[in-house]
Amino acid sequence: MKFSEQWLREWVNPALSRAELAQQLTLAGLEVDAIHPAAAAFSGVVVGALLKVEPHPQATKLKVCAVNVGREQSVIIVTGAANARAGLRVPVALAGAVLADGRTIQPATLRGVESHGMLCSAQELGMGGVAPDVLSPATLGLPWPSEAQGLLELPPEAKPGDDVYSYLKLDDAIFELGLTPNRGDCLSIAGLAREVALLNRLKIQPPPTKAVFNLTGDRFEVEMQAPADCPRYLGRVIRGLRPRAKAPLWMQERLRRSGVRSVSAAVDVTNYVMLEWGQPMHAFDLARLYGRIVVRRAQQGEQLTLLDGKQVTLDAETLVIADGEKAQAIAGIMGGQEAAIGPESDAVFLECAFFNPALIARRARALGLHSDSSHRFERGVDPHLQRRVMERATALLLEIAGGEAGPVIEAVFAEHLPKHAPIKLRRERIERVLGAALEREQVTEILNGLEMDVNPQVDGWLVTPPAHRFDIGIEPDLIEELARIHGYARLPAQHPQASLTARAPSEGRVPLMRMHDLLVARGYQEVITYSFVSTALQRLLDPGHSPLELANPLSTDMSVMRSTLWCGLIQALIYNQNRQQNRLRFFESGVKFTRQGNEIVQEKVIAGMVTGAPCPPQWGIEGREADFYDLKGDVEALLGLTGSSFTFEAAPHPALHPGQSAEVRRNGETAGWIGALHPKVQRSLELKQRVFMFEMRLAALEQGRLAQFGDLSKFPSIRRDLAVVVEQRISAATVRECIMSACPALLQDIELFDVYKGKGIDSGKKSLALGLTLQDATRTLTDQDVNAIMEGIVKKLRDELGAGLRE
Repeated sequence: MKFSEQWLREWVNPALSRAELAQQLTLAGLEVDAIHPAAAAFSGVVVGALLKVEPHPQATKLKVCAVNVGREQSVIIVTGAANARAGLRVPVALAGAVLADGRTIQPATLRGVESHGMLCSAQELGMGGVAPDVLSPATLGLPWPSEAQGLLELPPEAKPGDDVYSYLKLDDAIFELGLTPNRGDCLSIAGLAREVALLNRLKIQPPPTKAVFNLTGDRFEVEMQAPADCPRYLGRVIRGLRPRAKAPLWMQERLRRSGVRSVSAAVDVTNYVMLEWGQPMHAFDLARLYGRIVVRRAQQGEQLTLLDGKQVTLDAETLVIADGEKAQAIAGIMGGQEAAIGPESDAVFLECAFFNPALIARRARALGLHSDSSHRFERGVDPHLQRRVMERATALLLEIAGGEAGPVIEAVFAEHLPKHAPIKLRRERIERVLGAALEREQVTEILNGLEMDVNPQVDGWLVTPPAHRFDIGIEPDLIEELARIHGYARLPAQHPQASLTARAPSEGRVPLMRMHDLLVARGYQEVITYSFVSTALQRLLDPGHSPLELANPLSTDMSVMRSTLWCGLIQALIYNQNRQQNRLRFFESGVKFTRQGNEIVQEKVIAGMVTGAPCPPQWGIEGREADFYDLKGDVEALLGLTGSSFTFEAAPHPALHPGQSAEVRRNGETAGWIGALHPKVQRSLELKQRVFMFEMRLAALEQGRLAQFGDLSKFPSIRRDLAVVVEQRISAATVRECIMSACPALLQDIELFDVYKGKGIDSGKKSLALGLTLQDATRTLTDQDVNAIMEGIVKKLRDELGAGLRE
């Protein structure tokens, strides 16, 4: 959430600096993620009144303006702005002014006419826009008025010559809060003011809310067919609005500083009141509504075109706001196009309601929609706030766009409104949890400051939370509030007291941290990703498993549980490649989730991914991309920690390249997979480079072999090289095993140092060159001994594998 510091200080103004206010909010659990200036710094820009605007004699797209800037003489300025007209007040950068982008304005001659300054748009003053928090009507393709019309239009009462930076109160800061989902009560200036006032023992000063006198008897009836989903609904007809009326600049600025774009008077007022009080509203074009308003569940298969142009098919679980003919909005989430406010709208139906938070959360996620409205409704809004907000919005709209209001139509089903049950708060429990005893008066003061109903008891208090706090339901919630307001930093620091017994580590177990250290030493970086992934990515990387679907996913991109850690690694790869990072080596250890029958199996694995050059650029190393064997070397080092033997067997995997994938086995069981990402998957994900990946079961890697001492021979070793020709289907590992079985006692090592296929070797065969190291612990081997051993090895290779010596 974003908010303007100046706006907050109009409600409550503690004697704190900007940095101190940010620290106080953060320590109270409302973490300040960032603070941005309301606009980039500029100087020398004043208010100017356009006295005369004439066409440029030499250019059809330029205009010559006589501008009053508070001096005795008006100044001549040439502009190309389409909205320049006599009587308009705009920002004027005079000669010597410095704009937000650092440009210094100097007098210039444009097509033969001297120009002594520059008329400015919002963009040139560094006020071009602030990215919205979530989806709002302003993000649905509608332009910024300042950007669409050119010059920033100032109010008629702006005095020529006044400094624009001061006039627009741009010495302001935009606070960006990282609110946790439980603090929906702070998604407004009113909610934040409550917190700041309590923390500083101050009173808030909200803007006055006056009931609007009913000037007409205009009504639009409301029919409630789903009272459990919408227990309170208010509506009001307002006619006679000026169709193209704009919100005043002060309101546009507050919206901009809160991350919401200005659209039209009616839409701006509903957005403004939502930011002010936290209550979403919606305005329908009354001329496009038929009959009456009906709050009901959608018909199965009912169609609705939303404000963003997306057409959705609704089901019977979706609550809609309909007229006498069809659905016009998804309740609490987004309005439809057909009854949307347009440029010619002169009559509106204002809607203000309380919707069931759980229903809104389910439907927003099911439909893949997230709006300012749903963001607040699914966290819970005060169910008693609607009439106050309706009166506030009506007063603002009538003040801005004129018109006459009808009576408020209200439908209430009190039995379905949320109610807070009293919570027992024990004094001894507070001391036990916080490690500090708070005075009874202090506890009562804090709870009363949080607008809770406090009833003292002998051993504590009976506390009823206020209607706007949906996150308080049990005793620990109250204790958390006491700690938060009292101040975490003021709680005494105490070391836990417990009897600890150190366990001797098992020498036969390889700790996970040792695996991490090895991979980091080989140039990898650890990543930690979500266990929730998108269905599409899961299907690409592990189509053989049916993923576990979440009943209430955070978003459509996090709707299933991962059955492989490759999903998260690929997402990290894409994120980094989009930021021009081409040499990447990642690993992650965690849990993957698979379904076996009716059971959910959670298995710990470690996975890695490599792309780009195997080494950083270096003058002594030839540049190349990593290949299968680079990754295989890293995996072999990881397997080497166990001291056990593993085998790599060529095998297909749906996510890996058919000719560059292998199954890693230990004692005949699958320990993991290694290989290159399948070219089809690579193309689907639009990856620019080849990617190599591995995933290993931790159960196979954690079982190490205890080291055992063996006698060191004092006799010399003898090396003999052997070149054998075998069929291409026979792996070097198979040849190695055959040789070891022929002479297990004396054969100390086998080294494969060459593989050759080509001239001199029959088609379908290959030559393997191996170095054999022989050694006896009791004596020096003679040539006759070695020759006899080599003959036995050659015979065994010929008999079992059909191998022959290379000529």
